[in-house]
Amino acid sequence: MVEQRTHKPLVAGSIPAPGAAAPGPNDLTVKHPVPANVQTILDRACMDCHSNHTRYPWYAEVQPVRWWLDLDIADGKRHLNFSDYGAYSVKRATKKAEEIGSEVREHEMPPMTYSWMHPGARLTPEEIRLLSDWSARLRDELGAPKP
Repeated sequence: MVEQRTHKPLVAGSIPAPGAAAPGPNDLTVKHPVPANVQTILDRACMDCHSNHTRYPWYAEVQPVRWWLDLDIADGKRHLNFSDYGAYSVKRATKKAEEIGSEVREHEMPPMTYSWMHPGARLTPEEIRLLSDWSARLRDELGAPKP
């Protein structure tokens, strides 16, 4: 089951998933503090497909749309799941941090199919720069030797 964070505001027209939960111990935000401005962007443009806190839109109640959404979300989480990021090996977490920056800079993420139905998820040039800079800092932090 995909869950929704209860402490985040709902997008107009979204349907909350039952059994909402707070971030778990391996959540990115628990292991690596995220600046508020970056977290806002991640919540708006990334977390529906890349976390265990999906906010389903109203049209998810229509089959076969829900099946398609569930497959797309499962694929997104297979590539990157912020809810499990803290459990990734250093090598995998570093690679994912690099990919976050490149994917947003190349306008691969969020995908056009998502942005089309969620116009609020479209990233401005400034938001792309913020995510890219943050992901580079995360990558550097992960690659730094631990004391």
